[in-house]
Amino acid sequence: MPRPSEIRAQSVKAKARRTLLKAGGTLLLSVFAPQPAYAAQILAVRVWPAEDYTRVTLENDSVLKTSHFIVKDPERLVVDIEGLELNPTLKQLVAKIQSNDPYIKQVRVGQNRPNVVRLVFDLKEEVNPQVFTLAPVGEYRHRLIFDLYPVNPPDPIAALIQKGEWSKPAETKPPVAEARPEPVPAQPAVAHADIQPAKVDSKEDKPQTLTRMITIALDPGHGGEDPGAIGRGGSREKDVVLAIAKRLKAKIEEQPNMRVMLTRDGDYFVPLHVRVQKARKVQADLFVSIHADAWIESTARGSSVFVLSEKGASSTAARWLANKENAADLIGGVNIKTQDRQLAHVLLDLSTTAQINDSLKVGKSVLNEISGINRLHKNAVEQAGFAVLKAPDIPSILIETAFISNPEEEAKLTDDAYQDQMADAVLKGIRKYFAKNPPLAKNRMT
Repeated sequence: MPRPSEIRAQSVKAKARRTLLKAGGTLLLSVFAPQPAYAAQILAVRVWPAEDYTRVTLENDSVLKTSHFIVKDPERLVVDIEGLELNPTLKQLVAKIQSNDPYIKQVRVGQNRPNVVRLVFDLKEEVNPQVFTLAPVGEYRHRLIFDLYPVNPPDPIAALIQKGEWSKPAETKPPVAEARPEPVPAQPAVAHADIQPAKVDSKEDKPQTLTRMITIALDPGHGGEDPGAIGRGGSREKDVVLAIAKRLKAKIEEQPNMRVMLTRDGDYFVPLHVRVQKARKVQADLFVSIHADAWIESTARGSSVFVLSEKGASSTAARWLANKENAADLIGGVNIKTQDRQLAHVLLDLSTTAQINDSLKVGKSVLNEISGINRLHKNAVEQAGFAVLKAPDIPSILIETAFISNPEEEAKLTDDAYQDQMADAVLKGIRKYFAKNPPLAKNRMT
C-alpha cells in the first residue's frame, strides 16, 4: 500500500494537472474566440473646392466599404463608412469646408453605429456624387474619394460670353506678330498680319476687320491631389505652372484678336481627357499645356517643347517624360467606371497628321522664343505620346518651362520676373505662328 506521503504527493500532482488543463483550455478558448474587428485608421482628410466640382479625400490605411444616398429638401449627401471608428483626424473634415465652397455648406461627422461612421454633406445645390476608392500610388495610401459634380455644370462658352471674351468686336488693325521691329521686304502691311483680313468693298473707305477671334486653351499641369514634381526647396510643379499660366492668360487677354480659357484656374485636379474635352468645347485654335520638368539628377536643366508623336518618342527621355505625365490620372485620381469609351477611342486613335504638323510649327516658334530667356534642354521640338496632346483637331504643344529638380532653375520658376519672361516668350511664339498660319474660318459665334 502507498504510504501517506506518496498519497499526498499524487494528490498535489493531480491538482496541478487540473490547474494546467484549466489554464490551457482558457488559453485555447482565447485563441479561437472571435476577436473584435480591426478599425481602419484615417490618416488625412483633404478638400479641393472648384467651380467644376468639389473633391473630398479620405486617406486611410486600408480599403473602406461605403454606401451613400441623396436626401432632398434640403439637399444632402449621406455617406456611411464601414469598419471605421470616429477619430480626431476624421473630425478635422468639419473645419476643412470653406464658406466659399461652391457645392458644400457644411459637413457633419458622427458614429452612426458601432464600426460605422456617417458623413452628412449639407449641399448648396443638387449634385451628382461619384464615390470611389483608389489603390495606393506614389506617396499616397488607400484613398476614398467623394467627387461632387453639379447637376447643371458650368458651360465654358457661356463663361467666356459672361466675361465678354467670346463676342468681342473685331479690331480694325491686326496686331503685328511681335513687339520688336524687324527688317522685312517691302510689301503690303497685311501680309504679316496675325489674322486673314476680311474682304473690303473698294468703293467705300472702310477699315479692314478680322474674320474671327483666336481661342487659346491654356492647360496648367497637375493640381489638387497631384502636386507634380517637387523641387528640393519644396516648390511644387502644380503651383508654379498655374502662376505662369495666369500670367500668360493676362497677356493674351490684352491682345485684340485673342481670347483664352484655362483648363484649371485653381488648385484642383483635372483628368487628362477632361483637359482635352474642355479645349474642344470652346473650339480652341491652340492647346498649350504648361509643366516644369524633373529628373533624378539635379544637374539636368533647360526648357523644352513637346508635341504628339504617331510613331513613337523622339528620344528615350521624351518617352520617359510622356509616361510620367500620363500617370497623372493615377496620382490625381480618376474614377475609372465613368470613363467615356468613345472619348478614349478618339484620344487614342484619331490624332491626325495635320494636327501634328501644325503642332510642330507652333512648337518650333515657341521654342525659338524661349531660347532667348533660358537654356534649352534640346535644340529641337521633341515628340512622344502625351495623352493630353491628343485632341485630333487642335494643334497642341507641351512646354517644360524649366527643371524644378535643378536648384537654380527651381529658383527661376518661383521668381516673378522669370515667370513673366516665360509668359512673354510663349505669347511671342504663338503670335508668330498665327502670323504665318492664320486659322481657318469656323462656324462659331464672333
